[in-house]
Amino acid sequence: MRVDFYLLETEEPDVLWLLACRLIEKAHNRGHRVFVYCNHQQEAEKLDELLWTFKDDSFIPHNLLGEGPEPPPPVQIGFDKEPRGFNDILINMAASIPNFFTRFQRVMELVPASEEAKIISREHYRYYRQQGSQLHIHNMTNETK
Repeated sequence: MRVDFYLLETEEPDVLWLLACRLIEKAHNRGHRVFVYCNHQQEAEKLDELLWTFKDDSFIPHNLLGEGPEPPPPVQIGFDKEPRGFNDILINMAASIPNFFTRFQRVMELVPASEEAKIISREHYRYYRQQGSQLHIHNMTNETK
């Protein structure tokens, strides 16, 4: 399994969430199915809303886990439950690694520049390495291209 760490140069939460939107958009445009795991319902709802508004010319079919049509759209956002039918890309926005991460082909971890986030990220890195994952690090500029 491949795990990518995206290291931000800022602690600004907006930059983190916009990077998540851009990664989701890129993965969706390449035909991937994406599950985004958040800390709690408020974060999941924030990302849900941001995906509708972050770009004028972008449409990413998505919903919150447990809501919307069956079968679900290619992007789902959740916070406390394992998704059904998703095993392609997991974007982990939470402070913990969900226990179902091993079923995904690729995991993406977004890391703000705060010391707290770096400590959590180092713990995640060690854990993924112990699991035999292929680890990749991406240093992101503030532009989050």
